[in-house]
Amino acid sequence: MKLSDTQLVILNAACRRADRRVLPLPTKLKGGAAEKVITSLVTKGLVAEIQAELSDPVWRVAEDDQRLTLVPTLRAFEALGIEPDAATSAPQPATARPGKAKANRPKRASVARPEPQAPKTRSGTKQAVLIDMLRAPNGATVEEVMSATGWLSHTVRGAIAGALKKKLGLNVTSEKVEDRGRIYRIID
Repeated sequence: MKLSDTQLVILNAACRRADRRVLPLPTKLKGGAAEKVITSLVTKGLVAEIQAELSDPVWRVAEDDQRLTLVPTLRAFEALGIEPDAATSAPQPATARPGKAKANRPKRASVARPEPQAPKTRSGTKQAVLIDMLRAPNGATVEEVMSATGWLSHTVRGAIAGALKKKLGLNVTSEKVEDRGRIYRIID
């Protein structure tokens, strides 16, 4: 059975958790993409819906108002080559039929989401060069960043406002310096 990288990550995590729950999903998997991956795993018989306990994250609410969560099946353990023992056997599926999540969308409960992790910057990228330049004591001008990265001025400004400030949450300041122009700095 062919599985995508995302499906493998989800199944591996669920099969190795002490509570054997599929939820929470990876932070980057959200909305329709999460639903599509889970529906595929349910259809393949690798994940089953069971009645959720009070402390369980809820995948969806069935038509009879039964709260459902997700667990890997024995087939998932076999697909991953993990030998399940008595303690790791998958719980029995709920009476609700798997694969019917789309029909019950209006009744769906909120899905528990994992804590967001701080985005990371890969070393050796132009974004890393930009961050290093702005962390320098003298900061950097748009023109200096343009010559170091090969970007155009609007790309530099967009990277500062979007990637550094919004995505990475860095505190970027700017000030006008005589004989140099506007310089940008990251204040830690």
